[in-house]
Parts: sequence; structure tokens; C-alpha cells
Amino acid sequence: MKRIDIPKLMLSGFLIMLMCAPSEIKGAENNAANHSKNAGTKSFSYVPEIHGALRTRFEHDFDNGGSRFQVRNARVSLNGYIAPSIDYFIQTDLCDRGKMKILDAWGRIAVAKGLKFQAGQFRLPFGTDAFRGPGNYVFSNRSFIGKDLCNVRGVGAKLSYTIPISGYQQLSIEGGAFNPTSISDHEVWIKELSYAAKGIYTIGNVKLVTGVQSISPDSIRVNLWNASCTWATGRWTLEGEYMNKHYTHNAHKTAHGWLLWADYAMPIKAGMLNRASFQARWDGMTAHSDGKRDDTGALWSTRPARQRVTAGATVTYAHKALHCDLRLDYEKYFYRSGAIVPPGEGDKICAEMVIRF
Repeated sequence: MKRIDIPKLMLSGFLIMLMCAPSEIKGAENNAANHSKNAGTKSFSYVPEIHGALRTRFEHDFDNGGSRFQVRNARVSLNGYIAPSIDYFIQTDLCDRGKMKILDAWGRIAVAKGLKFQAGQFRLPFGTDAFRGPGNYVFSNRSFIGKDLCNVRGVGAKLSYTIPISGYQQLSIEGGAFNPTSISDHEVWIKELSYAAKGIYTIGNVKLVTGVQSISPDSIRVNLWNASCTWATGRWTLEGEYMNKHYTHNAHKTAHGWLLWADYAMPIKAGMLNRASFQARWDGMTAHSDGKRDDTGALWSTRPARQRVTAGATVTYAHKALHCDLRLDYEKYFYRSGAIVPPGEGDKICAEMVIRF
């Protein structure tokens, strides 16, 4: 019997669905958050929306002299409504460094005003920088918090509730339970779940976020908490975030992660380009374990302690929901004496083009 290539079959079916479905091209790649604002409203359309984000780049590593071209992401998402209070979201990355990944697949019901129930596969409600998608990254490479300490999607369910306090204040809370296993395997029966909860308080142009997460990647439970503050006014955006990752039974030393960044944007007129922005970032982390044991049954440090300073500039073409960024970043890393630096994790420069629709 001829072997059926399941990934290729899924990819072909998804692309056929995208080509055949009538669509509205609007919004950004990570439109799940924007899409959620409309859930439960009386005005809706059955017509699905298609969104995408493409990131292509060139990197040069000054430590080992290596360089490479890369398609970092080629994400496509489909979202829409089947009723005023029932919506869905599906997202796949057709080329995440050469590999295809199914990232999100969930449905949601607006149970009551401000209260929603969501089930499927999606990012655990925890963290701030981790919730940025490739279409709206501020820097070419994610922060250590968003990439190493808190980069978790899971299969599960959550409840979210939004409380409008006044015209310029809002409080949102959400929490859920998830399989602790990899999103690539939905077959495993488990006895312990992962949990996450998050609170967002917005007052004017300031957003305060805090949350907790308890996961069990292997047999050792790992508990996290974080806090962040974002301030955006005029041409400036500033953000700071701290994360604490504790391993139970003293299986590994507690990991700490931090992030501070600023972005200044201004309008320009240079051919098609109509926006320029300048970025600066300082982030760092202590020695970190992903929570999975080695052959001896112990946790080990999968990432060494390090700090990084990033400086960058971006020029942009933006027209309604259509967007193209041309970005250049320089990253300077600081490791402790004697640390083994993995290839590509040292001082480097990255030139990137990001297109989203």
C-alpha cells in the first residue's frame, strides 16, 4: 500500500481551502487578539478572513564568521464566525526555518457579556512579550523571556472575562488548564495538567500585566510568575517585563528573566516608505532549564546565563492593513567567564524584511 504523506496532505488541503474561500484581506498576522474584540457582537459576517506574515532575513555571526539567509516565518491564518457569539481561529507556519508547524486551532463561544469560553490549541495565557507574533515583533529576534522562559502553546481550554471600569480603564482576566505534553502529540493520556492565568489592567496609555503559570514538561513541576508595564504615547513606546521560573524540589536553581525596550517612531516620505522607527533593548536571563530531564534523571541548564543589548532601525511601508518592514538590528551578547556559546548565539547583525497582510 502506498504510504500517505500526512503533513503534505494537510498542507495541500489548507492551501486549497485558502484559495477557494472568499475572504477579506485586513488586519495583521497575529489578529487573534483583534479578532477577539468582535466576538459576541451583533454585527458579524460568515465570510472568513485570511491573514499572513512573511519574514525573510540575512544574519552574520561575528564570533564564528558564519552567515546565512533564512525564511524565518511564513504564517497564514484563517478566522471567522459561524454565529454572532461563536468564532474560530486557525494558524499554521508554512516555513518556520524550513519546517511546517500547526500553531493554533481553536473555537470560542461568547457565553455572556464580557465572558468567553475558548477550547483547542493556543498559547497559554501568560506573559507579555511572548504574545507578539512575527508580524509585529519590535526586534528581529525575540527576547529571552519570549523565546526561552515562556514560549508555551498547549491543548486545553480557558475562560476570559473583561470588565470595563470606565471610559479609559479596563480589566481583563483569563485562565485555563492544558495538556502538559507537546502540541505535536495529542494522543497521550496524562494525570497532571498545566495551568495558566493572566490579568491585564489598562488605564489610559498604560497597560499593567501580571500572571502565573504552572507546567510539567516532564515529571518535575515548574511554576512561573511575571509582571510587565507598557507605556505608549505619541511617538514613544516603552516596556519592561520581569519573569521568575521556579523548579519544585530544588531540581534546578530558579531562573530569572528581564526585558527593557524603547521604540521611537516618526512619519517620513521616502518613495513608498512612510514611517521610520528606532529601537533599543536590554534583556537578560540567568541559567535556565526547559524542565526536561537528561539521561541521569536530573534537570540541566539548557540555556546559559547571558545578557544582551540590541540597537536597531526600521523603515516601513504601511497602507491600511498592508505592512512591510525593512529592519536592521545589531546584537551584543554578554556571557559569564567560561560559558560555552552556542553557534549563532553571539554578537551578530540581522537584516530582515517583514510583510504582513
